[in-house]
Amino acid sequence: MIRKRLCREYLEEIERLERSIRELEDEITELRMQLNLKVDEANRLAIENASLRHKVELMEKREKRLVEFLRKLRIPFVIIDEDRFEDVELDLERDSKE
Repeated sequence: MIRKRLCREYLEEIERLERSIRELEDEITELRMQLNLKVDEANRLAIENASLRHKVELMEKREKRLVEFLRKLRIPFVIIDEDRFEDVELDLERDSKE
């Protein structure tokens, strides 16, 4: 009787541990999938970032060539540095009333 009871308790504990192991395996699988999604997203963002950096470099080179071309033609032009340029708010209501 005692032996049967102990065996039953051990079997219940073994079943509980097996359920816990299955739950942990499921959670590990889910975490792996989430990690793979994050890695894929990071790779996509890195590729997009590299592409955008390349486009910016091309635009900067194009701008420099254009400025040099205009200088060679001696065409007057004004270059505004947007980083140093102060934003100005315009009141367009007065214009729309007139």
